[in-house]
Amino acid sequence: MRVGLLTGGGDCPGLNAVIRAVVRKGIEAKGWELVGFRNGWQGPMEGNVRPLGLADVEDILARGGTILGSSRTNPYKDSGGVDKIKQVLADQGVDALVAIGGEDTLGVARRLTEDGVGVVGVPKTIDNDLGATDYTFGFDTAVHIATDAIDRLRTTAESHHRALVIEVMGRHTGWIALHSGLAGGANVILVPERPFDVQKVVAWVKRRFERQYAPIIVVAEGALPEGGDEVLASGEKDAFGHVRLGGVGNWLADEITRHTGAESRAVVLGHVQRGGTPTAYDRVLATRFGLHAVDAVADGDFGVMVALRGTDIVRVKLSEATAELKTVPLERYAEAEVFFG
Repeated sequence: MRVGLLTGGGDCPGLNAVIRAVVRKGIEAKGWELVGFRNGWQGPMEGNVRPLGLADVEDILARGGTILGSSRTNPYKDSGGVDKIKQVLADQGVDALVAIGGEDTLGVARRLTEDGVGVVGVPKTIDNDLGATDYTFGFDTAVHIATDAIDRLRTTAESHHRALVIEVMGRHTGWIALHSGLAGGANVILVPERPFDVQKVVAWVKRRFERQYAPIIVVAEGALPEGGDEVLASGEKDAFGHVRLGGVGNWLADEITRHTGAESRAVVLGHVQRGGTPTAYDRVLATRFGLHAVDAVADGDFGVMVALRGTDIVRVKLSEATAELKTVPLERYAEAEVFFG
């Protein structure tokens, strides 16, 4: 059997751990031949492929990013894109695909399965917003990076008596903001699931200053003021229709200064949250996902995604996994509100 792998969407710590697990188990336990398609769905559309042997994955467990490269290519937006993929797979003798990605990559995987291509999905997103799985790898690493940044920024905020607004990733969901904000002892946490009142934020900031402490505000990039619109870095959209967000942190810092007269600075963590070595938790989770993806391919159980439920790895339909985003429940947000101000 010849099996192909690809990684799509934003890069994420732990991708290489999945690749390593699939290659090791596929070759040593199943006797398969493994190949990697470069740059997401662009690879199988253009025939950009490389062999994957044991030597290729020997030292990649702790490496961030992906040795296969990634992109946000959508074959359903390309004229004849699906036919190109089918032809390349036939020419390469590839019997099945393991697609590692988030909602967009796995949405394509679901449609390709419906169109007759055998695909097994592996969930990947630092935002932890994929439905049907308790956690996605990359999230733990992103939270650790953001928490470390909060710890470091707190010392400079206290030294200069400033309010610091820390913008983290989170287009539609606030999981990174919630977890890093709680872990870092933030005084305000703002998430897309709950539009915020600027005047309340200002009141929390003033209360913190009155106690002779520097306020720390953690805000997800997709958080919105009540009655406001998303702050866009540009009006451009990617192949899946997503606009590039960015700027709510700077906007909020200016509002805090305007209403309090106190110095306020914004720090946008951006892509630093995606980079570097994955945590031990993400390495283990990604490895387990890869091992179970091999079993799904071996069983011919296509159109599924491997998922974490409790401590078990299970299989769920791709249609279920991509049906809706997993958002922060309001009761979880209420837990964090205890520490505001």
